[in-house]
Amino acid sequence: MQKSDGKWFLTRVKQTIFNYRMIEAGDNVAVALSGGKDSGALLYILDLFRRHAPFSFTLQAIYVDLGWPVDMGPLFQYAESLQVPLHVEKTAIAKVVFEIRREKNPCSLCAKMRRGALHQAARQLGSNKVALGHHLDDAIETFLLNLVFTGSFDTFKPNTYLDRSNLYQIRPLIQIPGRTLAALARREKIPVIENPCPVSGKTKRHEMAALVEELTSRYPDLRQKFRSAFLGSPLWPPPEER
Repeated sequence: MQKSDGKWFLTRVKQTIFNYRMIEAGDNVAVALSGGKDSGALLYILDLFRRHAPFSFTLQAIYVDLGWPVDMGPLFQYAESLQVPLHVEKTAIAKVVFEIRREKNPCSLCAKMRRGALHQAARQLGSNKVALGHHLDDAIETFLLNLVFTGSFDTFKPNTYLDRSNLYQIRPLIQIPGRTLAALARREKIPVIENPCPVSGKTKRHEMAALVEELTSRYPDLRQKFRSAFLGSPLWPPPEER
């Protein structure tokens, strides 16, 4: 990735943050750090933004431990290099989903429980906003999942208020293609921890990801067409007055 590429992705992330009022002065932003390249890139980019933002805000990272053995050393070293504290939220989600409940389709329950653990930890740490690493490809895949399996037009929102948790859920990377973040992770040597989940790579979302790749091989500007469509529709609404 050339320097010009870096300026491009950071400029778009800044535009997303400002346009959707994702981060403002005095915010305490909890970054969901999963060990994947996307969340690692999110932490890196938000640290860059923090260093150049015209106001002050706080960053902290949260890792939701599902109960599988994972070497956390690289993530702690990475967070420390950015001067961001890393909190590990211990859970038994893996045991509940795969041993107790033995879910045939475990992703939905797992995601719900992870969100609950993340939001609980964020509140206990004094955060008012939770940042997720979802990017443009994720938004497109979610749109296709909803279209194909539920017959609805919907996808991730850039900025959502969660009234039950009294938190704002923000997605600063939602206008950035996944391949840009992959290149950034390689360039900056952002640590990636192998996903120990037994259904990793075998989900309907991965089917949609393969479909997006197949379509973009034929229509190279498909991602940007989706981005333009999302921006011009109620799917990505402007922030509410507050």
